[in-house]
Amino acid sequence: MAVINGKVYLVGAGPGDPKLITLKGIECLQSADVVIYDLLINVKLLEHCPPHTKKIYGGKMIGEQQQRQAEIDRLMIQHARTGKTVVRLKGGDPFIFGRGGEEALTLVEAGIDFEVVPGITSAIAAPAYAGIPLTHRHYSSSIAFVTGHSAALKANSPIRWEQLATGVDTLVILMGVGHLREIAARLIQHGRPPDTPTALVHWGTTPQQKTVEGPLVNIAQRAAAVNFRNPAAIVIGDVNALREQLRWFDRKPLFGRRITVTRARAQASDFAECLESYGAEVIQFPTIETLPIPNNVVLDRAIAQLATYKWIIFTSVNAVDYFYRYLREKGKDARSLGNARICAVGQKTVAALDQIGIRADYVPSQYRGAVLAAELEGVEGQKILLPRASIAADDLPNGLQDRGAIVEAIPLYETMKAGAEGRETIEGDLHSGRIDMVTFTSSSTVTNFLEMFNSHPPPVLLASTHIAVIGPSTAATVKAHGLTVDIVAKKASVESLAEEIVKFYTSKEKQT
Repeated sequence: MAVINGKVYLVGAGPGDPKLITLKGIECLQSADVVIYDLLINVKLLEHCPPHTKKIYGGKMIGEQQQRQAEIDRLMIQHARTGKTVVRLKGGDPFIFGRGGEEALTLVEAGIDFEVVPGITSAIAAPAYAGIPLTHRHYSSSIAFVTGHSAALKANSPIRWEQLATGVDTLVILMGVGHLREIAARLIQHGRPPDTPTALVHWGTTPQQKTVEGPLVNIAQRAAAVNFRNPAAIVIGDVNALREQLRWFDRKPLFGRRITVTRARAQASDFAECLESYGAEVIQFPTIETLPIPNNVVLDRAIAQLATYKWIIFTSVNAVDYFYRYLREKGKDARSLGNARICAVGQKTVAALDQIGIRADYVPSQYRGAVLAAELEGVEGQKILLPRASIAADDLPNGLQDRGAIVEAIPLYETMKAGAEGRETIEGDLHSGRIDMVTFTSSSTVTNFLEMFNSHPPPVLLASTHIAVIGPSTAATVKAHGLTVDIVAKKASVESLAEEIVKFYTSKEKQT
């Protein structure tokens, strides 16, 4: 029986910010059997792929373009002919200096069905993130996108520099930093004014974005002075005069700050996104992971007696998730909670309960075990269920018991030390001062983090790094290791911690 060919999707990944891919691009990744991806794509996009997807790096380095392109063409055709859905994930837009047209012709010649999913090219995205509109009623009514590779400067190049120099208001040249001096000279030679405003945008749309500005006549010298390199967009034209008014991305309060997040990867995404929305570059380095406690006989007994509890207290999203998962495994749901009142610590915990149809009856003003134990009403002589982590502190159950409550603190899950993937990179960045801040959301993240770098005394390891934490108990653990805590969140939430980090750096900038 003949195998029906699969299909190839030529997908534009966008310019670097992983949120700038199209919805259709994400849908293609979600259904991909094979992904062949380029050098400049954000690897976070590969997280949209299902577990079975085969991921193949197809990046091309200088001097190996033709050889690698032939291999990419072969792989696309090979996998498609076995009935696979293949995504060719290309930086920016496939049809703008991305060899997408060449790859499409190869697929046509091989009889392979394909679709093109356009992407946002860095030619428009990088200037936009730098605050440079490529067109403006008073400055520019025409644009040209030009390749800056060496072939563009050869005598037989089809690029008509003599016409581009004066015939287009705004020029955007991609991958041309290595030939910037020759490009500028050629444009000036053909009539472009030497004082034409010019901007170079490196790694546009990412936290590593850098911009160099100057007149066309000496922009190459300015770039060389700061060791400016590709990938970059070169913007030549009067529209650059608007950047000082319109720049927005590099004015975000945490732009240029590199912040390490140490909480478990499953819970880190919200915090990372929050910090990234303020412009930070987030390095995820999980130091903990959570696992359910097997053969949990004590929890079995509590589940069977749910109707006898006056209060059930959830102190984290993990507690909600593990408890409800266990409840469902036993063939039960929220109805099994009976008349028990529900206490939730923190808005994230409240939201987690909302998702499973449970409304919190009480949310304490702050999360400190002693405060919660004092605030909770009607506890004397009452049974209270406290499902939690195996390493949770005892100040809450002890405080409730002091008020006459009958507390059953039942471990739901264990908090384990995570693998140390990326440890050497983090260590090097800490010693070189390339990490501005490390964040801790629990005492276990502190302990595990420091154990991963136990060849260095903590004050030496974090000598040039600020520390931000959630909660006084986490702060106490940090201080017990001889470290200084720079920030403590006012509320037990990552949003509150992010806000305090913003205030910290805003205050520092005002002082300087």
